[in-house]
Amino acid sequence: MKALVFPGQGSQFVGMGKELYDSRKDVKDLMESANEILGFDIVSLMFKGTDEDLKKTEVTQPSIFIHSVAVLKTVNGLGAEMVAGHSLGEFSALVANGVLSFEDGLRLVSARAKAMQEACDANPSSMAAILGLPDEKVEEICAQIDGIVVPANYNCPGQLVISGETTAVEMACEKLKEAGAKRALMLPVNGAFHSPLMQPAQEKLSAAIQNTKFRKAMIPVYQNITTTAVLDPEEIKMNLIKQLTGPVKWTQSVQNMIKDGATNFIEVGPGKTLQGLIKKINSEVTTSSAN
Repeated sequence: MKALVFPGQGSQFVGMGKELYDSRKDVKDLMESANEILGFDIVSLMFKGTDEDLKKTEVTQPSIFIHSVAVLKTVNGLGAEMVAGHSLGEFSALVANGVLSFEDGLRLVSARAKAMQEACDANPSSMAAILGLPDEKVEEICAQIDGIVVPANYNCPGQLVISGETTAVEMACEKLKEAGAKRALMLPVNGAFHSPLMQPAQEKLSAAIQNTKFRKAMIPVYQNITTTAVLDPEEIKMNLIKQLTGPVKWTQSVQNMIKDGATNFIEVGPGKTLQGLIKKINSEVTTSSAN
């Protein structure tokens, strides 16, 4: 069985989507419509902006979403039987399985990015990548730290990102290194994504999601919060809202997709990050890029 997977923040690069824009009218039309929806020239930033431009959350998230849907248009679904997305990538996955239109998806992604940036600005906080420890040990140590620090991204076995108040994250890193972590590396972000500190952003996104039309899924989406197949649009809405303050359970989602028959994972969007993670989760499956 084929599964389409969509990347999240961090996979962006300058020039993303330009080749498709230049070679396909349908992609050019899609990207030009994105400029109109967002009210600024995001396409120029994608093609000619600086790395710093693309690192701004309100630019990064729409850019990756636009690129992913543009690539999706060129492959026409590839006969996939399930989809999933890593964090932001979940919105691209919902366009792929018919739950959201491109236009509504882009508006939600933009609203999400702005709300997350505002939450970051109001409460500076941090994230850190922890390598070489079992998930359970990371969870145990985070629970012992004074302050807010929680597991945020279960990327693959032995790679977990934690998120929270900067002092609490720093303290957790020290304890995790003492416990045998190969690395405990502070990440160059100014926000605690997928933690309780995103509560203000969650409230704003919730209002936007509730006012958007969600259709019944054509094929299951394996959402970050539940990690299991979901089809019901109301359930999908609730899971998207919870995702902002809850962890991205990517390892568990991929494991469940494989359990349900996925043997071929195709990454749709910029970069190859998810292919690498999936191979670390299960080396027997096939991975490839739709680009």
